[in-house]
Amino acid sequence: MKIYDELVARGLIAQVTNEEEIKNMIDNGKATFYIGFDPTADSLHVGHFMALCLMKRLQMAGNRPIALIGGGTGMVGDPSGRSDLRQMMTPETIQHNCDCFKEQMSKFIDFSEGKALMVNNADWLMKLNYIELLREVGTCFSVNNMLRAECYKQRMEKGLSFLEFNYMIMQSYDFYMLFQKYGCNMQFGGDDQWSNMLGGTELIRRKLGKDAHAMTITLLLNSEGKKMGKTQAGAVWLDPNKTSPFEFYQYWRNVNDADVLKCLRMLTFLPLEQIDEMDKWEGSQLNEAKEILAYELTKLVHGEEEAAKAKESSRALFSQGNVADMPTATLTADDLVDGAIDILSILQKSGLAASRSEARRNVEQGGVSVDGEQVKDIKASYTAEQLSGEGIVVKRGKKNFRKVVM
Repeated sequence: MKIYDELVARGLIAQVTNEEEIKNMIDNGKATFYIGFDPTADSLHVGHFMALCLMKRLQMAGNRPIALIGGGTGMVGDPSGRSDLRQMMTPETIQHNCDCFKEQMSKFIDFSEGKALMVNNADWLMKLNYIELLREVGTCFSVNNMLRAECYKQRMEKGLSFLEFNYMIMQSYDFYMLFQKYGCNMQFGGDDQWSNMLGGTELIRRKLGKDAHAMTITLLLNSEGKKMGKTQAGAVWLDPNKTSPFEFYQYWRNVNDADVLKCLRMLTFLPLEQIDEMDKWEGSQLNEAKEILAYELTKLVHGEEEAAKAKESSRALFSQGNVADMPTATLTADDLVDGAIDILSILQKSGLAASRSEARRNVEQGGVSVDGEQVKDIKASYTAEQLSGEGIVVKRGKKNFRKVVM
């Protein structure tokens, strides 16, 4: 099976501009393609995972990836999938985030000579002259068409700023520049990027009279139609300092039964034949499939040693064994009142609950235990002495744990 058919079989392809042409290019290693990453944080997260895995797959098939870091577009912010205006970042923050991205991407993509490129769109976007840009590309964009784009439509009711309205033009200009500078003939992105990507192919056609192609990747949604990659404590990061390898492993170990095989197909590099065999699995076998998923993805992001440690710790945890590699929340003396802290504060400060009201519900519904004992009283409190040394193990629900120490 060639690479395009494998991408289809894994459920990765959502929309394409010209299937026959794209299939021919990537099957024969003729694609120089790019995916853009706006540096909105100092770490990539699970939402970027699909794109990174796709880049790795296509590079393994002989194609050349370009990782485009949005040092310029990050100054504006992409309105796609947003109900509000993104927070404006300083140039220093954007540069720091770009540097962090480079380091993390190198785990997925081989950037050695001629194999791949990493480019920052600040190199051209920050030098643009407004009047010259308007004259060069302004006539290639129809405002009527832009307003029909899904990424703008959902913002019209709440209000779309002129700043964000320019995002499509900037992303299209990126493709136009990459096409000319590096022979980039294809753009990949999330399915919510389709309108922006078509803006780029159309700009190249109108300005250069040449064909360029676009393909969108299926969004990673769970069986309830919600984007995957979020937990009670927020995003699941690829940076081990923000989401530990154990927490990363546990996230995938805890996916719903209905999602595990889809995730194995879309995200791992296991042979499809092996995954197809798992289609017949049910009951406790699905737990084994989740372990395989968690191990493979943790190995991909954090390496084999960390994946093995996380797997061992997870098994020990479920059998109430040692908790050495369990995610730890460290409290300070400032968190205590009269030398103690109540269970609701512990749940909130450890990231097991987003708020005190949510923590209260968790306790009242019988879903919280400390060191294996169910907590029934919302006023239950723990002293500095109890939290010192090994601390306490707090459990919310069946699968969320924290070691809480001082």
